[in-house]
Amino acid sequence: MITITGATGALNGATADHLLRHLPASDLTVVTRDPAKAAGFADRGVAVRPGDYDDPATLRTAFAGADRLLLVSSNDPAGDTVAQHRNAVDAAVAAGVGHVFYTSHQGAGADSPFVPARHHAATEDLLAASGLRWTSLRNGFYAHSLQWLLGPWAATGTVSVPADGPVSWTAREDAAEAAAALLLQDAPAEGPVTITATGAPTFADLARRLSDRVGDEVGFELVDPERWVERAVAAGQDERMVRFLLGMYEAAGAGWFAGTDPTLRALLGREPRSADDALDDVVAAAR
Repeated sequence: MITITGATGALNGATADHLLRHLPASDLTVVTRDPAKAAGFADRGVAVRPGDYDDPATLRTAFAGADRLLLVSSNDPAGDTVAQHRNAVDAAVAAGVGHVFYTSHQGAGADSPFVPARHHAATEDLLAASGLRWTSLRNGFYAHSLQWLLGPWAATGTVSVPADGPVSWTAREDAAEAAAALLLQDAPAEGPVTITATGAPTFADLARRLSDRVGDEVGFELVDPERWVERAVAAGQDERMVRFLLGMYEAAGAGWFAGTDPTLRALLGREPRSADDALDDVVAAAR
């Protein structure tokens, strides 16, 4: 039995869809805080169980019978992410889960300027100490986020960022397919596995590629971080979220997202989608 949390979300929902192309619905269970949102899976014959990272008792029941469990990282902005993940890991131990797969992030590290990367590192430590077999899917930074991380370039004609560095922009769709492939392997790798596209352009590189696509020069500038925050807040953005995103740029500038790995290409059996593919979507949305 494969059990998946977060299957009503875009990432693990797509993984569940990929699994159903290879498995009977009876071999899959999805766990969600609101089972009504998983009605589409129930209609296909998939077992739907209630489970909440803040309610360990529901997780122990939800994970029962799982040979393999895919845990999506919490996206609750008001929650204690590491405590929520601890609840999930403890429940997996109590339920006797055979192997846990966790959706982590490239650049997971206790010293990263990017807060989620610190949470991922702490969760990997929990898994390592749990006694469970586990695999951490260190996905590259999702390429669809370029829609907002490039800023208002279409209006200003300039990509303005507070720090710059190479990022292995990775399609969320490819990461979902790769997770399904790993879940189906007879003997999946244990520990951290890096799942990235094969290129890692900088924001300056992306500005040049935008210029080629729109037929006009798109400038690039590095802005003092505090000035960048001030600009964003003056434009109506929430300061707490702006400072959260600042950590991403600072992590990129420090090289946390620079590495690429051939594992994704091997799992897919094809070349992964690239940052250029994501830029095509960005330009289409701006027109």
